[in-house]
Amino acid sequence: MRSFLYRLADYFALGGGLIIMAIVLVTTTNVTAFALNRIASLLGGQVAGLSGYEDFVRLAMSAAALMFFPYAQVKHGHVAVDIFMNKAPAWLQRFTDKCWAVLIVIMALFLMYWMIIGLFEKRADHVVVGVLNWVEWPFYIPGILSLLLWAAIALVQVFDQAPVEVSHV
Repeated sequence: MRSFLYRLADYFALGGGLIIMAIVLVTTTNVTAFALNRIASLLGGQVAGLSGYEDFVRLAMSAAALMFFPYAQVKHGHVAVDIFMNKAPAWLQRFTDKCWAVLIVIMALFLMYWMIIGLFEKRADHVVVGVLNWVEWPFYIPGILSLLLWAAIALVQVFDQAPVEVSHV
């Protein structure tokens, strides 16, 4: 089960990375259009920027942002005060890791619950973004699934005897 969840975290992070690459591509295109517009305006011409750029970036980023959290959990990439924990006995380090993992499970499920509520509210209200006229609620789904995966990975880590580093080859 652990290796399946860890592999799934890899795929989620790759998906989030692809979405961020799309954001960078769209942003680069939009900035280039603005630069070309500046040059064209000197010659009496005009180059339009991308219509709905801000809407796209907001929706895409909302989908991508949480997709990296499960991978960070796999790698134990969350913030720790190493100055103190490195000097602590091994049993205290393990105990602290287990406590944080339990808190992460609770927090991820709490956030997932509220995102599900938000999804249903957006869907019931038929909320669309201004310029693109895209429905908003489907962009909640990657975040909800990411939070569920994050909680599942943290739960598996609660019951691990020792921290396990998985090869991602």
